[in-house]
Amino acid sequence: MSDSPTAKPNSRVRMSAAQRREQLIAIGRQLFAERGFDATSIEEIASRARVSKPVVYEHFGGKEGLYAVVVDREVRALLDRLSTALTGGHPHELLAQAAIALLDYIEEETDGFRVLVRESPGMSATGSFSSVLNDVAHQVEHILGAEFKRRSYDPRLAELYSQALVGMVALTGRWWLEVRKPRKETVAAHLVNLAWNGLSHLEPRPALLVARKGH
Repeated sequence: MSDSPTAKPNSRVRMSAAQRREQLIAIGRQLFAERGFDATSIEEIASRARVSKPVVYEHFGGKEGLYAVVVDREVRALLDRLSTALTGGHPHELLAQAAIALLDYIEEETDGFRVLVRESPGMSATGSFSSVLNDVAHQVEHILGAEFKRRSYDPRLAELYSQALVGMVALTGRWWLEVRKPRKETVAAHLVNLAWNGLSHLEPRPALLVARKGH
């Protein structure tokens, strides 16, 4: 039998209110990532934290309150990463910085990313992954708008292209999270290759090659 001191199976670790709150946030983040909002219960959160349900309610008012805190933290963490990554320079370089920053986040904060991409019925769209992508797209829109003006393209289309580019990277990131190959840098390089070479050869007034039926 080992003489090393271990906690008794049923003993509770005494924490300050701030420590307990952080513990519950970490547990909620993991469960929301694993199961989504609807399939996660206050009972399981409390059980993993080895506290009673009223403790969770005391800190967050309920599951919705805990979820909102978890999502808000992830939103800020992702936007901070992207803001730090976008250091300026040539638009080609900025695209690469944005792509690798998002893939870094997916790789290093997988639970957080899973929480963000799980849209929760009944929850406000504010703070969802969609709203994060909109924030990122607005940053990209300013970059594209300047480039469009320089190249005599309609700058009003910068919003459309920014949504398309950010959506492409985000959707590819969700796919890569499951397969984890090729390696992150290769994925980023191909995303930037598609995006940049596409942007470099834009037609001023593109048209569909195949007419729609009935037109």
